[in-house]
Amino acid sequence: MAKKRAKKGRITLTADEMGLQQREISISEFFTKNRHLLGFDNPRRALLTTVKEAVDNSLDACEEAGVLPDIWVRIRQTNGEDRFRVEVTDNGPGIVKSQIPRIFGKLLYGSKFHRLKMSRGQQGIGISAAGMYGHLTTGKPVAITSRTGPVQDAHYYQVIINTKENEPRILKEDIVEWDMERGTRVEIELEGTFQRGNWSVDEYLEQTATANPHVTIHFEAPDGKKQVFKRATEVLPEEPKEIKPHPYGIELGMLIRMLQETKCHKLQSFLHNDFCRVSSRAAKEICEKAGIYVNARPKRIAQQEADRLLKAVHKIKLRKPPMDCISPIGQELIEKGMRKQFEADLYISVTRAPAVYRGIPFMIEAGLAHGGKMKERSAAKVMRFANRVPLLYNTGACAITHAISKVNWRQYGVEQSNGSPPSGPLLILVHVASPWVPFTSESKEAIAPYPEIEKEIMLAVQECARDLRRFLNRRRRRAEEQRKREYIQKYIPHIGEALQEILGFSDRERKKIDKNLTTILEKSRTK
Repeated sequence: MAKKRAKKGRITLTADEMGLQQREISISEFFTKNRHLLGFDNPRRALLTTVKEAVDNSLDACEEAGVLPDIWVRIRQTNGEDRFRVEVTDNGPGIVKSQIPRIFGKLLYGSKFHRLKMSRGQQGIGISAAGMYGHLTTGKPVAITSRTGPVQDAHYYQVIINTKENEPRILKEDIVEWDMERGTRVEIELEGTFQRGNWSVDEYLEQTATANPHVTIHFEAPDGKKQVFKRATEVLPEEPKEIKPHPYGIELGMLIRMLQETKCHKLQSFLHNDFCRVSSRAAKEICEKAGIYVNARPKRIAQQEADRLLKAVHKIKLRKPPMDCISPIGQELIEKGMRKQFEADLYISVTRAPAVYRGIPFMIEAGLAHGGKMKERSAAKVMRFANRVPLLYNTGACAITHAISKVNWRQYGVEQSNGSPPSGPLLILVHVASPWVPFTSESKEAIAPYPEIEKEIMLAVQECARDLRRFLNRRRRRAEEQRKREYIQKYIPHIGEALQEILGFSDRERKKIDKNLTTILEKSRTK
C-alpha cells in the first residue's frame, strides 16, 4: 500500500486507504442524523409529529378492525420546561405480542409501501422514528401497553432502536393490569415545545376530527385543559380494497423486477394476472406489438425485450384502474365535519369523480365554509388533507396551495391578491385520497404538484366557489333591497303629510295611509 504523501502541508490518501474508510449505514443511522426529513426539525414540530404519528396509527388500526375509534391524547410536562411525555391510547384491536418490539423499534417495519390501498401510513417509519427522537433527546425508551382481547393478557414493553442494526432492543417486558378490554397505549418522552394556535397539537386534532367525523378524540393538554372532539357519525368509512399496479404507472426497472419475481410461467398470463385492467386479449395484443412470443418465460425476458414490452403497453388503450382502493370522506360527512368545528353562514362540499396520475387512481374532495363566526383574516383558512390526515407544514410547497392560488377568486366575489389564496371569512378544505399519495418528502406534509392532481383540485374548488358566488350575490341583493326599503320607510310619513295637505285628509286618514304604504312595502319584502 502506498504511503501518505505530504504536499504543501496537505495529507493525501490512496484509493485503498479511502476504501477502508467506507462503511454501510442503516436506515436508522441515516434518519438519526437527518431527523428533519421526518418532521423533527424543531421542538414544536417534533411534539406535533409525535402525536400525529401515534393518532394516525390508531385510526388505521381501528378502521381495519371495524371499530369506531375512541382515542385519548394526553401530554404531560415532565422534568424541565422542554420535556413532555406524550401518551396516546386507542380502543383498537391491539397488537400481537411478538410484533410489538418491531413495530416501535425498527424503521420500515410494518410498512404499507408495497400495497396499493388507501391508508394513512405508507412507509412504516413514523411511530418508530418518534420513539427514536424521544430516546435521542431524553434517553427514555418508548413504553407500549397492548391487549388484543378482554380475556388476553396486557403486554407491556419498553423499547429503543439499535440504530447501527435497525433492530429493536427490549429494555423491559412484562404482563400488567390494564383497565382497557383491548387496544394500545404508546408513551414517548421527548424534548418539545407546547403552544396553541397555528401548527399546534390543538389544530391538528381539530382538523383530524373534521376529516374523520367517525372518531371521538379526548385531549388533555399540559396546562390541564381538557377537550373532547365528539364524533358526528356512527358509520365507519368504507374499507378500501387492495389493487394490483396498472401498466400505465410502471417504469422499466419495476417491470424488470416484476418479471423476475412473478410466479407466472407465461408472459401473457403474467400481464393478465400481475396487473389490473389487462385482459387476456389485451395481454396478447401487447405481446404482439412488442414482438415477443406470448408463451415466453417472464424470467427469461431480456432488458431490451422488457423495454419493447413497456412501449407496447402505451400503444394500446386500457381501462382506468379500479377505484375501490379509495375510501372518500363523502360530501355529507365533509359538511358535517365542518359544521361540527366551525360556525358559518354557508357550507358547501363536493366529491369529484376519480381520476388517474401515472396509472395511480386518486380522488379530490373539497369543502367551503363562509361567514358566521369565521374570523376576518388577511388570508382564508386552508385545511389540507391527504388520506384524511391533516397537512400543517410546508404549505407553500404543496399542490393544494398552488391550485387554490391559481383560481381567480375575484370572479366569485372574493378578495384575492395576485398569486395568493383568497382572503376574508372563508374556510377552504381539500382532501386528496389515493393508495399512493406523492408526498414531497418523508415528513408527508406537502403533495407534489402533478398537473393531473392540481387540475382536479382546481375543478373541485371552483365548483364550490360557484355556489359561494350565488350565495354572495343573493346576500348582496337582499342587502340592497333592505337599504332601499329603509330609505322608502324613512319617507312614508312625509308622503302622508303631503297627501294630507293636498287632499285635506284628517289625521286619522293620514295614519291609515301611512299604515297602507308600510303594508305594501312589507309585502314586497316577502316576494
